[in-house]
Formats: sequence, structure tokens, C-alpha cells
Amino acid sequence: MKIDRNQIVDAALAILNEVGIDGLSTRLIAQRLGVQQPALYWHFKGKRALLTAMNTEILRRKHTRNRPLAGETWQEFLHANARSFRSALLAWRDGARVHAGTEVDPLDLAAIEAQLECLLAAGFDPRKALELQIAISRYVVGCVLEEQADAAGPPDRAALDAAAESRPNLAKALSLYRANGHEALFEAGLELLIGGAKAGK
Repeated sequence: MKIDRNQIVDAALAILNEVGIDGLSTRLIAQRLGVQQPALYWHFKGKRALLTAMNTEILRRKHTRNRPLAGETWQEFLHANARSFRSALLAWRDGARVHAGTEVDPLDLAAIEAQLECLLAAGFDPRKALELQIAISRYVVGCVLEEQADAAGPPDRAALDAAAESRPNLAKALSLYRANGHEALFEAGLELLIGGAKAGK
């Protein structure tokens, strides 16, 4: 049976949702496709190459706001872009771990150029514009990594909460932290990043 890259990536993404990144293997992918493992190596030299292709497909399918809209402010775009990126990574089990360490797909460079043009038009220099984009991107990945780890097996928080009771400032802050969900905390941090960028522009 002849297979192509798209079939391999589709099978890998389906298996990812079933067993997670630690359980993902070329053996399982080959079994799913009804081929021998060496057939996969014609298309991907190793797991890192496969994860890169999987990340590209995850973003292609779900990251829908990677270009500024006409008339949109740079702040509006950065908010929309970060939310879309977060949603894309959350759409697959271990999506943040798949993304971590990958490079930008060359086919996405036009979108990145449009993002930079939006920031440059707002008065950022090229270096600060790129640094801001990278900072937000890494913030999103970190937030999703924490959220997906929490969903997989939330830690026992009782001991920490009990120990914090004797420290009133920490206890109050921790209570507010616990009361807010992942999305609210993500939005708060994103606002700090974008607000800080505006102040330092």
C-alpha cells in the first residue's frame, strides 16, 4: 500500500488525541495505516520531523487569525492572534508539546510579514516587533502547556492552600488565582504583555 505525507500526519494526529505525545510512535502509525514502519521513513526521517509536520497541520486547521484585518489596531490583532493560537493548540491533546521546538513553516512567512507590517505601522521598530511576537507566542505555549498538564492530572492543591493561610497577602492572592479559570488567567497575562508593549513603544 502506497502512503503519502498527509495520510501519515492525519494518522499521527488521530493517535495523538488517543494516547498523547508520549504514546505516539511510528509503530502505532504504521499499524493504523497498514504498512511497515520503514515506509514512514521515506517521508519523515525521525519523530522531530513528524512533529513539525503535525504542528503545521494543527495550525493550518485551527489557527484562523494569523493576519491583521483591515482597520484593526495592532492591539486588537495581537489579542485575536494569541487567542486563535491558543485555541489551535488546545484542539489537540498535548498540542503545546507538539508545537514546542518547531520552526515556522516557510509557507507562513507571508502571514508573519503582514504581522510585522502591522506593528511597524504602529511605530515599533523591526526588532521590538519581532521580540513582542515571540514573547506572546511563547506565553501562549506556556499557558497551554500548563492547562493541558492540569487537565491530564491536576495536582493536590490542599497542602499549599493550607500553608498559605498564615500569610494573608498570599492567601488572598491565591484565592483569587484559584477562583479564575485558565482562560481568565490567560487573558490577564496577555493584557499585561500587550499593555506593557504599548507603554514601552
